[in-house]
Amino acid sequence: MAGRNFLFVPGPTNVPERVQRAMVVSMEDHRSSKFPDLTRTVLADLKKVFKTETGTPVIFPSTGTGGWEAALTNCLSPGDLVLASRFGQFSHLWIDMVTRLGFQVEVVDCEWGEGVPVEKYADILAKDKAHKIKAVLATHNETATGVTSDVAGVRAALDAAAHPALLFVDAVSSLGSIDFRMDEWGVDVCVSGSQKGLMLPAGLGIVCASQKALAARETSTQPRCFFDFGDMIKANATGYFPYTPALPLLYGLRESLTMIEEEGLENIFWRHNYLASGVRAAILEGWGLTLCAKAPQWYSDTVSAIVVPEGINGAHVIDVAFRRYNLSLGAGLNKVAGKVFRIGHLGDLNELMVLGALAGAEMAMLDVGIKIEPGSGVAAAQKYWRTHDNVPKKRVSRSEVVYASHSTGSNEGVTA
Repeated sequence: MAGRNFLFVPGPTNVPERVQRAMVVSMEDHRSSKFPDLTRTVLADLKKVFKTETGTPVIFPSTGTGGWEAALTNCLSPGDLVLASRFGQFSHLWIDMVTRLGFQVEVVDCEWGEGVPVEKYADILAKDKAHKIKAVLATHNETATGVTSDVAGVRAALDAAAHPALLFVDAVSSLGSIDFRMDEWGVDVCVSGSQKGLMLPAGLGIVCASQKALAARETSTQPRCFFDFGDMIKANATGYFPYTPALPLLYGLRESLTMIEEEGLENIFWRHNYLASGVRAAILEGWGLTLCAKAPQWYSDTVSAIVVPEGINGAHVIDVAFRRYNLSLGAGLNKVAGKVFRIGHLGDLNELMVLGALAGAEMAMLDVGIKIEPGSGVAAAQKYWRTHDNVPKKRVSRSEVVYASHSTGSNEGVTA
């Protein structure tokens, strides 16, 4: 099919050209005397993205799933009790990992479309006078349903109960795109990956551990090897890794961190909210459809899960979008399989890129029989973005128009 694929799944995301170029490197000796120059700058700049002064970032050649395992196996001991909530496929999979690794888990099941139940957590923690709960899990951004949760609220619940449990947060689809504050929110282990807001291919599990988490590691009796924080931190202190790192990805990460610093984290968060608000205008106002997220408090700025009308299979929308229009949309997973399709809007994106996804989604929906007005979603998004941009508009004077025409050797459209 001619033209480029429009990649609008919520990860992996589009890799900027300058990051792609940065990864085109010859293989090198990762134990050379110059290699620490790369390692140290990457780890230092990752702390800025996590918004931590005291946390320790660690990079594993894995994915966010590997980061989940690292958090659990480094800080807990066999049989420890974990408090978790299930409201989407990825919060579910983390819970599944907890049980398969031999830990106990108290699960709060929530409606899919809501987020971490802060009030229920607060009640459970307040009643746990013996402090049997050793860790609390919170999925910051549930990619399957397009829901963002209140991590600060979870920390407040822990503090109100004076509970010493560790706070583990999955920020795989939020870090670098939605505001995350490790130190301010008292997060003990934050788990992320390379393939979403950090704008890289999949392949890096990126974790940041607090001093409290590292202290817990000292008393943990859980077997671990590949994901041992201790081995990684000891090697990183000298600028190296305990085993062969993913060299091209590290050079790509170096470039993506430079891009993040150039744009500014707060500007990135604003851009993601701005683009997401346009997408939501398309869905709710233009198409007249609903989101899987049950209320605005849950709306995600990195992914929107759109509920399809009764009698329509969301997988059909996705298949038509891909086969006919070369547009990749996210599938519904588990409980919402066939009931939703997802548009990812995170990473290296602007308005025109997102408009392409909205236009393709409109055509695919029309093709499968969803009754929407052609162009309605695109128009709603355009209206939002044209009236909410924070970039000052410069009105071009007539003299500038004339100069531009003359500079290209054309007077077409210019009148005396």
